[in-house]
Amino acid sequence: MKDHESFPLIPIKKGQGIWLEDFDGNRYLDAISSWWVNLFGHANPIINEALKDQLDNLEHVIFAGFTHESGIKLAEKLVEITPPGLSRCFYADNGSSAVEVALKMSFHYWRNQGQVQKTRFITLENSYHGETLGALAVGNVPLYKETYAPLLMDVITVPGPDCYYREAGESWADYSIRRFALMERTLQNQCHTVSAVIIEPLVQCAGNMRMYDPVYLKLLREACDKYNVHLIADEIAVGFGRTGTLFACEQATISPDFMCLSKGLTGGYLPLSAVLTTTQVYQAFYDDYQNMTAFLHSHSYTGNALACRAALATIDIFQQQNIIQKNKRLASVMTEMAKRFNEHLHVSEVRQTGMILAIEMVKDKNTREPYLWQERRGLKVYQYALSKGVLLRPLGNVIYFMPPYIVTEDELMLIAEIAWQGIEHAVRD
Repeated sequence: MKDHESFPLIPIKKGQGIWLEDFDGNRYLDAISSWWVNLFGHANPIINEALKDQLDNLEHVIFAGFTHESGIKLAEKLVEITPPGLSRCFYADNGSSAVEVALKMSFHYWRNQGQVQKTRFITLENSYHGETLGALAVGNVPLYKETYAPLLMDVITVPGPDCYYREAGESWADYSIRRFALMERTLQNQCHTVSAVIIEPLVQCAGNMRMYDPVYLKLLREACDKYNVHLIADEIAVGFGRTGTLFACEQATISPDFMCLSKGLTGGYLPLSAVLTTTQVYQAFYDDYQNMTAFLHSHSYTGNALACRAALATIDIFQQQNIIQKNKRLASVMTEMAKRFNEHLHVSEVRQTGMILAIEMVKDKNTREPYLWQERRGLKVYQYALSKGVLLRPLGNVIYFMPPYIVTEDELMLIAEIAWQGIEHAVRD
């Protein structure tokens, strides 16, 4: 907050499409989808109309002993569009809450099966799954986690498949396969006490947009089956088209035991999350009340009718406008416009998965020596870009583009040009 004494917060008056406008009439191109949630632009007319219709009928009702049309239709739609085998839907409020639900449900499943020793979770280094205590525990980004370490459960952290560290000439697939050996060994040695492995498929977004090959997911699915451990896919940030497919798990042709969804689920309109799971998991809790095996987890706004209706409208846009196919063209444009960054003296890597593109800014290109975090070079890019009317919000020294899917080629070119200028500004000593 002290930063804002010299760099004040920007009050936004309205949003329209890909643009935000403040009270002084300044406009900002939302190149990061307002923290990765906005898929089809601000004040989207289709989602707006759906919400107006819902408002005239029902805004919210207790989701215990009651239900409503939008909640039912959305659950059915999510089962339809997610990978095969995910046949049950549990609603929560936000991404962190979805992760909490998946962790608790996995643990409770094994308990109901009489395997009370399976209480631990495996996570990858550099992972991020949210900031409530359970979600924070299974994450591994020190910036968020270190302060609260005394409050967190103990987890097993495995070195990850982050392809930034591959050898010269080594493919993403080969490196991901090589790194999977570390996960295999951990599962082999620890599986009798492990409830689940939790993973961000393909892109560790809050972990500086680090990426890996789908083969890792395929190998992980096979190993979880072999060692009788659940697989939790945290698709909160990467779901709904971000990686080039509707869900990242599709690229490995796998189905997790739990899939956590949020962010783009409502098109950036309202807080909502969902955990998709299997009939097998559901049946482990289906029993007479007296046996006390029920899964008890609730939020006041669980299954909120307005949020569910916004999500239905968002999914309708995907299905009616062939968004995934259109995004392939946009992703190729992003690839072309970012090529110049490969030659920059202070860029060590340009990496991309679908509609996510990241540029790693370093002090020395040849050695990949990073800038000291205290120098806040990324903040300089952010401030410069805002002064030029583009909202870029780097992760440390990583500048990334994650725009709404309505972005035009001209707007992509503007984002790239301002990012280039911002890096030039930030690397000056």
